[in-house]
Amino acid sequence: MLARIQRIDRQGGIAYPTAPFAARPRHARGPSMKTRMLSKHTAQRNWVVVDVKDKVLGRAATQIASMLRGKHKPTFTPHADTGDFVVVVNAEKVRLTGSKWQKKEYIHHSMFPGGLKVYTAEQAVARHPTRLVEDAVRRMLPRTNLGRAMMKKLKIYAGAEHPHSAQKPTAVEARDA
Repeated sequence: MLARIQRIDRQGGIAYPTAPFAARPRHARGPSMKTRMLSKHTAQRNWVVVDVKDKVLGRAATQIASMLRGKHKPTFTPHADTGDFVVVVNAEKVRLTGSKWQKKEYIHHSMFPGGLKVYTAEQAVARHPTRLVEDAVRRMLPRTNLGRAMMKKLKIYAGAEHPHSAQKPTAVEARDA
């Protein structure tokens, strides 16, 4: 049975019992249902390894971007960097569907007249083996200071080896078509 809460008369100091049907005060309603907002200091960050060998680039990149943002956690906070560190291995062996190896173009301009550089995905992998994965993930993150901070937690390696074994990363399977 609930304890009866007494109402106190401020001027006379007399305590009057409340009626049994009176509403309980706000503080007596039980546990609060507030949304927990984490900051970058209170967030629990883990290390994750994603092997993208023979995985479709876009599907793997969406999963990586989601982990960098922290959307896979119940404590996701949109305005804070609460995501995990992600190590991507075998980036040079990522898969593109259709004829995108020859037809997908990456464009860069040096901002000087005539400084337009256009190269295909094949040429991009030959120049920088990790560039395809890096560009795909970066373009899926917010284009703000927060997005740039999230990109610093992304470590991409062309081969199967990485120097982050001291952090004891957990292996996560990348999605495939």
